[in-house]
Amino acid sequence: MKFCIVGNGAMGVAHLKAINAIPGMQVTALQSRTKEGTEKTAAEYKVPFATTDFQAAITRKDVDAVILTSPTQMHHDQAEACLKAGKHVLIEIPMTDSLKDAEHLVKLQKETGLVAMAGHVRRFNPGHQWVHKRIVSGDLTLQQLQAHTYFFRRKNMNALGAPRSWVDHLLWHHACHTVDMFIYQTGDVPEQIYGVEGPHHPELGIAMDMGIVMKAKNGAICTLSLSFNNDGPIGSPFRYICDKGTYIAFYDQLKDGHENMIDTTGVDVSQVGFENQDREFIKAIQENRQPNSSVEDALRAMQTLDRVEQQFAKFKK
Repeated sequence: MKFCIVGNGAMGVAHLKAINAIPGMQVTALQSRTKEGTEKTAAEYKVPFATTDFQAAITRKDVDAVILTSPTQMHHDQAEACLKAGKHVLIEIPMTDSLKDAEHLVKLQKETGLVAMAGHVRRFNPGHQWVHKRIVSGDLTLQQLQAHTYFFRRKNMNALGAPRSWVDHLLWHHACHTVDMFIYQTGDVPEQIYGVEGPHHPELGIAMDMGIVMKAKNGAICTLSLSFNNDGPIGSPFRYICDKGTYIAFYDQLKDGHENMIDTTGVDVSQVGFENQDREFIKAIQENRQPNSSVEDALRAMQTLDRVEQQFAKFKK
């Protein structure tokens, strides 16, 4: 199977590494905003075709599927173009930055019958999978998911510290990880949800601090704190407080509540979440089925984020 990757930032490189690690798979096209940057990344990862022309990249005959790691604001239009071009598509989180656009992508997926997947990589991180398998089997009951997502981003920089050409968003991007994970671990949309946001940045125009509390129908609760003002280590640790132990998932790693490492070997094919995610995308295409984290499944998180945004709008009036 042959892939086009759109975007050569941190997420683009993560998918390049993941696809290269899967036997029989090849990235045949790389498209991004700048000629120099695209060609440099393509040469480093031995991608034969590099371009700044999006349509030229996704419509190539040697492209079966597209992985979008472009700016959030471009996700809807680019995913729509991929599906209309007959290409399967994996959209980096979030699949869109509005419920309306997310609903439209779900409609397009059903019309085309192609695989359309949202990049909720947390579902595929070995640590989160370890917890999920035990919740599903009944070995664990989740009582509270406590998470924080912290960055120091008072200027428009990406996760690698480089200038960004677009503005990120705490709600539609970063909160989306935890909202989707809470839904995934509890099996349903939250019964109750409440969100608050801090002042908006005068130049970026976004809230720099945010808090979200959710309660599932089974009684489990989630508390999420987000900030672009945190002057310290960046990242998103998830603390699962369960009836039988506490577990801390940090990207691909898992510890117990006393910071002892838990062996997640054998949970999935790889110990790298991005590779597990991309393998699921590939298997769904090969087996002609909906993937774990299909756009239809991920719509539940988008509906929940829309409820929070409506609360923000209400308090602004």
